[in-house]
Amino acid sequence: MNGWSLVYEDYRPEQEGLREALCTLGNGYFATRGATPDASADGFHYPGTYLAGGYDRATTEIQGREVENEDLVNLPNWLALSFRVGQGPWLEIDDVEILDYHQKLDLREGVLHRALRFRDVVGRTTWWRERRLVSMAQPHLAALAVEIEPEDWEGTIQIRSGLDGRVVNEGVARYRELEGRHLEIFETERIAEDRILLRARTRQSRLELAMVARTRAYSGHEEDEEALEVEREIDGRVGWIAELLMLEVGTSRPVVVEKTVALYTARDRAISEPALAAGRELGEAGRFARLLDAHRLEWRQLWDVFDLELSLSAADDEEETQGKLRLHTFHLLQTASPHTTDLDVGVPARGWHGEAYRGHVFWDELFIFPILSLRMPSLTRGLLQYRYRRLPEARRMARYAGYRGAMFPWQSGSNGREESQKLHLNPKSGRWVPDNSHRQRHIGAAIAYNVWHYQQVTDDHDFLYDFGAELILEIARFWASIARYDAELDRYEICGVMGPDEYHTAYPDSDPEKAGGLDNNAYTNVMAAWVLGRAHDVLDMLPELRCRELRERLAISQEEVDRWIEISRKLRLCFHDDGILSQFEGYEKLEDFDWKHYRQKYGDIQRLDRILEAEDDTPNRYKASKQADVLMLFYLFSSDELEQIFEQLGYPWDPDFIPRNIAYYLDRTSHGSTLSWVTHAWVVARSDRSASWALFLDALDSDVADIQGGTTPEGIHVGAMAGSVDLIHRCYTGVESRNNVLHFNPCLPSELERIRFGLRYRRQLLDVEVTRDRLRITSRPFAAWPITVAYRGHFRELAPGERCEFRLLTPQERDREVA
Repeated sequence: MNGWSLVYEDYRPEQEGLREALCTLGNGYFATRGATPDASADGFHYPGTYLAGGYDRATTEIQGREVENEDLVNLPNWLALSFRVGQGPWLEIDDVEILDYHQKLDLREGVLHRALRFRDVVGRTTWWRERRLVSMAQPHLAALAVEIEPEDWEGTIQIRSGLDGRVVNEGVARYRELEGRHLEIFETERIAEDRILLRARTRQSRLELAMVARTRAYSGHEEDEEALEVEREIDGRVGWIAELLMLEVGTSRPVVVEKTVALYTARDRAISEPALAAGRELGEAGRFARLLDAHRLEWRQLWDVFDLELSLSAADDEEETQGKLRLHTFHLLQTASPHTTDLDVGVPARGWHGEAYRGHVFWDELFIFPILSLRMPSLTRGLLQYRYRRLPEARRMARYAGYRGAMFPWQSGSNGREESQKLHLNPKSGRWVPDNSHRQRHIGAAIAYNVWHYQQVTDDHDFLYDFGAELILEIARFWASIARYDAELDRYEICGVMGPDEYHTAYPDSDPEKAGGLDNNAYTNVMAAWVLGRAHDVLDMLPELRCRELRERLAISQEEVDRWIEISRKLRLCFHDDGILSQFEGYEKLEDFDWKHYRQKYGDIQRLDRILEAEDDTPNRYKASKQADVLMLFYLFSSDELEQIFEQLGYPWDPDFIPRNIAYYLDRTSHGSTLSWVTHAWVVARSDRSASWALFLDALDSDVADIQGGTTPEGIHVGAMAGSVDLIHRCYTGVESRNNVLHFNPCLPSELERIRFGLRYRRQLLDVEVTRDRLRITSRPFAAWPITVAYRGHFRELAPGERCEFRLLTPQERDREVA
């Protein structure tokens, strides 16, 4: 890894799945894994192309039950490109002797390079040099340019360039017992001398799509290259179409093959029909170099907005750390780009990079939206619309469950119904076990949190008036509906739920088939109290006419609002005898877990739930967490905000509360989720900067090193990637938007000397530089109102074109201030 590229200098078949995920190219509309063009799904390689929001449902019988799952569909493989000499075997990378190998993902330009020098079975040595892009400039286009150069032979070769619709969903081993056939191929044909067409339809969702591929050949080097007139044949089989091109090659005149593909679906706007649109787009597309120029420009402009520059104390570590940070930003922007804004999609937990979690949308937006809202808020606005459009389905879910308001699903896909599995396969035991993760009702609070903080950063009143207020109010109504009053305690309780820690799904010894969840999860109850408070604020923020209209349409009475306020002040939290906030009611009664024994026995115990289930045990018995649960509160809220919430709830607060709870739960977490490294790095950033930096580095490595042992090949963890960037962007700089003020409170780890980045706050474009002793904020010239920025109680008004600077407290001054 260097500052702008991810490089592999050798070929290792066993690592291909990981490299394919990390070298995925995408543009927010579709993405293609970094598989070799000659590969098919064979255990090492897994070509995959995925459309943003391209879902289909299928039913499988498991243990006597019919289980329906909605998958992100693996689309026809457009990469298919190979060659053979004469009538010999087609090139397959695993069938030749690799002499030299170099693969580079260029993050600055969004291009994947691969150079392969190999010797075939009869001793011929050949160079294969490849460049690939999925256009950020023209979201329906992708292209491949391959130079084939003989080193010690000459003769006739045959190029095979195809569109392969025979693909199925089998990229995740534990899903392979489930139905994975999602495509019907209903047309393959040549539509022009150098173009082929494949039309397909998903089997259940009936989404029609068309791919058109154009393949052209050129001879010579770049300075004297000329187009070749070649013989062409069609190779057509069921679900597959390819062109066969006959070419003469020699040591002095390499051949360049350019393949360009257009993809459209029936959901695309401003088209008549997908095949016509794809053909027209491809007809106007120029050569690879022209596509690359436009693609580079788009990436340059994106990096102008999103790049974040670091200076480290250890210069030797700087380039690698900077490169990993950019890799994470790169994959975030390939998942959610400006092309996503007008699409009806959310942000899937694993990007559009693979089939893990079936492309579903969870709560990862909590970790993603802060980056987008402070850089490109129109993207957050568009992605929040995904939730608003599914508000009717969330209302139905609440109603069917016996509640009011909107109950959003833990896993969301096409229409917003609950997509969480009823059963999941434990690969350690081979058993299908009940999945109760749908009880994570806290997803609604995350959506409300995202709406509120988007409005705080952007001051986008139109969004709040037209969409955001309704979302917050209906989510608040759900929390008021699910809360039950206990007259003896004079408290409201929320029962039968799960928190973010997915190890605890029910109480010990409960029937797993009828697991009723847990009572009074601290994170859930605090978030519910916060949402109910914000709902009241939203009604005050709306213009009188809009407030009256919304209250009439949603039938919100004053009595209902008064009840929201009461519940927000009386939700129950549970505490251990020593004052530790209980993760849920009864947590302190669970058994202590023998961490040392299990680490010695298994080494990696991140997925402790699978280990224990394979031993006929359950984490429900133990004080052991998969990831942050209580600690998520310290991730989302400042100390001042939490103190206000606790005061509102009538619970005592002391300055030692946060560090004591952090220490307690840090010792009881296995980090079974990549998000855990991010959260824990954040919550210890003020108390133990060195530990925070170490956890930040773990977060940076979570996908690059595949620290979970095989999950990254199934799709990158986009929430953890965005969260690691946000650690630099907001945590170490202390950026926070609160009460119409943009607050900064930098606290750099000793390993970090300087941070430079840009952000957008309420229509002002700011350049920020943080060093150990200075905070400099420069506003670019722009037509916008002045804003207020602050550092530890020192406030400045900043107008466009102005600059301000704060002297930062030294560590000694900070310690004296605390004392």
